[in-house]
Amino acid sequence: MDLVLSLADEYLLDKAWGYIVPASVFVSPPLQANISQSSVAPIVSPTTWHHHLLSLLPHPPLPPSHDVSILTVSAWPRDYIPRQLLSLSAITLTGIFFLYFIFAGLSYRYIFNHEMMNHPRFLKNQVKLEIQCSLRAFPGMALLTLPWFQAEVRGYSKLYDNVGDYGLAYLLFSIPFFLVFTDYGIYWVHRLLHHPLIYKYVHKPHHKWLIPTPFASHAFHPLDGYLQSVPYHLFIFIFPLHRWLYLGLFVFVNFWSILIHDSDMVTGHALENVINGPAHHTLHHLYFTVNYGQYFTWADRWGGSYRQPASELDPLLEVLAAKEAKKKEAMGKAE
Repeated sequence: MDLVLSLADEYLLDKAWGYIVPASVFVSPPLQANISQSSVAPIVSPTTWHHHLLSLLPHPPLPPSHDVSILTVSAWPRDYIPRQLLSLSAITLTGIFFLYFIFAGLSYRYIFNHEMMNHPRFLKNQVKLEIQCSLRAFPGMALLTLPWFQAEVRGYSKLYDNVGDYGLAYLLFSIPFFLVFTDYGIYWVHRLLHHPLIYKYVHKPHHKWLIPTPFASHAFHPLDGYLQSVPYHLFIFIFPLHRWLYLGLFVFVNFWSILIHDSDMVTGHALENVINGPAHHTLHHLYFTVNYGQYFTWADRWGGSYRQPASELDPLLEVLAAKEAKKKEAMGKAE
């Protein structure tokens, strides 16, 4: 997130914060050019109510009032914690909105089988309800995630910039390592969320969608969505990871979460026993206590919660059977 914040500051936020909290509000008129940096005071007689309110805001020490650059910069520099927190919140919410609506929208349009909406357990107005649930969850999830992002921006993570710092071999190794580590962490978080003492309060809202669409991918209770994201944040505070690679993996994580919620039950492919794909997660939504993993099947196999996808378990069969029954009923009435 520090990479994203740096780019946002460079191309957008420096100007935005210069407009929102301009440094010029906090310095005396040019006639008082001898005020030192350590004793800069707010303008005594603000010309507008807007300036008056701004002059009450806290800020770090400012350049001397005779420095002309102060007329175009913000009183809140890039490393000022309140600015960072607000900027990160805005970036996180904007980013998740774009990722959610772009990826889920494309998956819903081109991958999701719309016949599944005729399933007897598909809720009335379900797509709308999934989107509404997600939109309600985003602010809470962003707020809970903020300390991780702030710690990353302040330099406490093990993210690095130069491939040479750890070598190309480690860079390549860190990809499957990240996926295995986070998959195992999510497995146990997800399984814990199904414990009876927790399930009905936190995870049950997500299982409202027995036949999910891609828009159900983020339709969580905010605490649920946050807890399942913790392994992703924890990784970079324990193990080194290239900054750009982490950004790419973070986008992939959201894409994968959307992909496995398309109610697809394609079976018999070569990686079915290794990859926890859409078919596996469809069974999780149908049977609740199977296939807790995110990417791989090994944790479920080890934990005794694995269920193999099979064509006879495809929920689409119920849709087709109901469709055939209606067809026969219509033919019978016609006769």
